[in-house]
Amino acid sequence: MLKSTTHPRAYWLLLSSLAWGYAQAETLNLRQAAEAALNQNPELSISQARVAQAESGLKQAAGARMPRVNVSLNATHTNDALSAFGLRLGQERVTAADFNPATLNDPAAISNFNTRVEVTAPLYSGGQIDAQREEARARVRAAQAGDAAARQQILLDVLQAYQGVHLARAYIQVAEQAKTAAIENVRITGSLHRQGMAVKSDLLSARVNLENAKLRVSEARSQEATALDRLKLLLGRKLGDDLDVGGEVQTKLPAGDAETLRTLAIAQHPALQALRNQVEAAQSATAAARGAKKPQVNVMARHDWNDRDLGFGAASYTLGGTLSWNVFDGGHNNAAIDRAQAARLEQVARLRQAEDAIAFQVTEARRRALEAEERLAARGEAVKEAEEAQRLTRLRYENGVTTLVDVLSTQALLDRARADLVQARYDLSVSRGQVLQAAGALDTEQL
Repeated sequence: MLKSTTHPRAYWLLLSSLAWGYAQAETLNLRQAAEAALNQNPELSISQARVAQAESGLKQAAGARMPRVNVSLNATHTNDALSAFGLRLGQERVTAADFNPATLNDPAAISNFNTRVEVTAPLYSGGQIDAQREEARARVRAAQAGDAAARQQILLDVLQAYQGVHLARAYIQVAEQAKTAAIENVRITGSLHRQGMAVKSDLLSARVNLENAKLRVSEARSQEATALDRLKLLLGRKLGDDLDVGGEVQTKLPAGDAETLRTLAIAQHPALQALRNQVEAAQSATAAARGAKKPQVNVMARHDWNDRDLGFGAASYTLGGTLSWNVFDGGHNNAAIDRAQAARLEQVARLRQAEDAIAFQVTEARRRALEAEERLAARGEAVKEAEEAQRLTRLRYENGVTTLVDVLSTQALLDRARADLVQARYDLSVSRGQVLQAAGALDTEQL
C-alpha cells in the first residue's frame, strides 16, 4: 500500500484556502437582495429618469409665472436719414444745426450702442399658466407612481430569482437522491446477476439508469448556476461576482377574501394611481387649451442707454402693457381643445381597462396561491407514498419476486414526486408574491 508523503500541514493549508474562498462569497438573504436590487437594478434608472423629466417639467411650468429679464447690447452704424436722426435724438445730441434740410436729407454716418434691460411679466393668461402647472404636477405624480410600480415588479422578479436558486438546489438534492438509488440498483442487480437471479440485460439497464441519473445531477447544477446569474443581473452585479443566497423563505398570503383584495388593489395599486394622474394631467391640458381663447395681459418695463461708444450715455425708460385677445384663428384653438378632450377620454378608457385587468390579476393570483397550498400538501403525501412503494418494490426485487422494470418504474415515480414537491414549494412562494404585487402591496417588509 502506498503511503502519501504530503505533509499534514499542506492539507490544512489547502483546506484553509478553500474555506477562505468560500467565506469570500457574499451571502444575501431575500430582503437584502431586494434592497440591493432597488438600489442597483439598471431597469429602475428608466423610471427614475421619467420622474426627473416630470419634475423638470414642473419647474418649467412654474417658471412661466415669473418675470422675464432680458439684457441686450445692439450696435448700429448707418447713414439712413430717418435712422441717423433718430439715433442722434436717442443719444440726446440733437442741435439746431441738425434741422438743416441738407443735413437731414444727407446725414453723415452715425454709430450707436444701445444697452437695454427689459423686464416682462404676465398678469393674466386666461388660466393657461395655472392649468399647465397643474398638468405638470399630475405628471410628476404619475411618474412617481410608475416608479413605485416598477419597484414592485423588481421585487417580484427578485423573489422569483431568489427562490429559483433554492428550486435548482432542491432539484440537485432530488437528482442526487436518484443517483444514490441508481447506484444501489446497480449494486443489487449486479449481486443478483452473479447469483444467477437476474439477467445481463437487467444489469445493463441499471447502469443506463445510473448514467441518466448522473446527467440529471449535471443539469440541475447548470440550472443552479443560471438561477444565480439571473439574480446577479437583477442586483446589478457582474456575472463573475461571487454571490450566494441565504435561507429559503415563504411569503405570506395577504389577509382578506378576493373582494377585499380587489378593493385594496383598485385603491392603492401604483400603476392605477399613475393612470389616474394621467387622467388629471389630460384634464388640466384641456383647461390650458381653453385658456388660449381668453384675453392675455402682459406688462413690460424697459431701460435703455444709447451712446456713440460703449457706455451708458443717454438713459431712458419705457413702461407698457399689452392686452391681446385672439378672437378668430380659423378654428385652431377649438381643434386644440377637442384634441385635449379626446386625449383625456383615451386616458379614462385606459384607466377603466387597467382597473378590470388588475381586479382579474388579483383574483387569479389569489386562486393560484390557494391552489398551490393544496398542491403542496398533496405533493408531500405523494412523496411519502412513493417512498414506501419504492422501498417495498426494492425488497421484492432483492427477493426475486419482481423485475428490475418495476424497480425502475417506482423509482421514477418517486423522483417525479420529489420534483413535484420541490416545484410546489416554489410555486406557493411565488404565487403569494404575485398576489401581493397584483394588490399593489409588495414591499421589502413583505419579504
